Amino acid sequence: MIIGVPKEIKPDEYRVALIPVGVEEMLNHGHSVLVEKGAGMGSGITDLEYKKAGAKVVDHPKDIYSQAQFIMKVKEPLPEEYPLLRDGQIVFTFFHFAASKKLTDAMLKAKVVAIAYETIRDEHGQHPILTPMSEVAGRMSIQEGAKYLEKPMHGRGILLGGVPGVAPAEVVIIGGGIVGANAAKVAAGLGARVTVLDVNMERLRYLDDIMPKNVVMLMSNAHNIREKVKDADLLIGAVLIEGARAPYVVTKDMVQTMKTGSVIIDVAIDQGGCVETSKPTTHGNPTYKMYDVIHYCVTNIPGAVGRTSTHALTNVTIPYALEIIDKGYERAVRENPALLRGVNMVKGKVTNKAVANAFGMECSAFE
Repeated sequence: MIIGVPKEIKPDEYRVALIPVGVEEMLNHGHSVLVEKGAGMGSGITDLEYKKAGAKVVDHPKDIYSQAQFIMKVKEPLPEEYPLLRDGQIVFTFFHFAASKKLTDAMLKAKVVAIAYETIRDEHGQHPILTPMSEVAGRMSIQEGAKYLEKPMHGRGILLGGVPGVAPAEVVIIGGGIVGANAAKVAAGLGARVTVLDVNMERLRYLDDIMPKNVVMLMSNAHNIREKVKDADLLIGAVLIEGARAPYVVTKDMVQTMKTGSVIIDVAIDQGGCVETSKPTTHGNPTYKMYDVIHYCVTNIPGAVGRTSTHALTNVTIPYALEIIDKGYERAVRENPALLRGVNMVKGKVTNKAVANAFGMECSAFE
C-alpha cells in the first residue's frame, strides 16, 4: 500500500504524523511512503532523514493525495485539502467531527474512510492514541495558565504556588480524566491549591489516593461547579465524552462571577468546548477577554511542543497504522474492536453513533 504523509497546514501546527523510524517499519512490511517536503520541520525532522529512512519526499500535497491509498495526518483536513481527497481513501487522523458540521459534511461528500484517533478505545476503556496528547495538553494547560496569570499578560498578577506568607493560586479543574489528572499533578507540584471535579466517584477515589494533599476532590454537579468557578484564579476545562460534542458545564453566568484577570483554559475546545464563553483560538493569537476573564482556547495545544508531541503520538499510532495497511481496513477493524471504534465514516455513511447524534444524522453499522 502507498502511505501518504502531508504537511500539516492548520495554523501553528508543528507535529507530523510519521517519524523516520515509522517509515522504516512500513517499508519492512512491504509498503511505500510519500512524505511532503518540509512535513517534519516543525518537529525537528529534516527531509534528508526521511529519505535516508526510505521515503520518497514530494513537493506538493497533490502528489500525496493523488497517489496514496492511506493518508496519515495529525489534525483534521482543512477546506484547502477537501478537493484533494479521493473516494475510498483511508484517512487516519484526529477528526473531532462533533465540533464541526462543515468538516463532517465535507468528509461525507469525499466518501473517504475516516478512522479517528480520538475514538479508538481498547478493551480496558482506554483511548491509547488520545491519551499521550491529553497528557501533553493537561500539563501545558497549567504552564499556559501560569503565564497568563502574570500581570504583563493582563492576568491577576498571581504566582501559582505563592510564597511564604502569601496564599497560592486557586486552580479548579473540571474533569478528572487524563487531561485533568496531568493538570492537577503539575499545578500541585507548583504549590497551587487544586480542586478536581468529576462525575465518577471511583475516579475521584483513585485520584485522592495518588495526588498530594494540596489536591481536593469534589463531585461535579451544578452547585459545586458554580461555587468553585467563583473562587478560581485558573479554571481548566477538561471534559471529554468520546466522539461527542463537549457539554457546557460552565455557563456564561458562572464566568461573570469570576475575578477580574482570572484565566480559563478550555482544553475541551477541540470537541466544541465545555465553557459557554469559549471560542476556538490559535497559538498565534491564543487568548481573548470576556467579562474581564482571559480565555485560552487553542484547539491544538500539543502542537506548540511539536517535537515532544510528535514522538509521543507516533509511539502509539504506528502499530495501528501497520495493522490497517497490512490487513486492509475491513479485516483490520473486524479483528480489532479498538480499531472498529475508530471508524467514524465509511464512503459517505456515518458509522459512529455520537457523531450521528451530534448532527441528527443516520448512523449506519459497519459492514
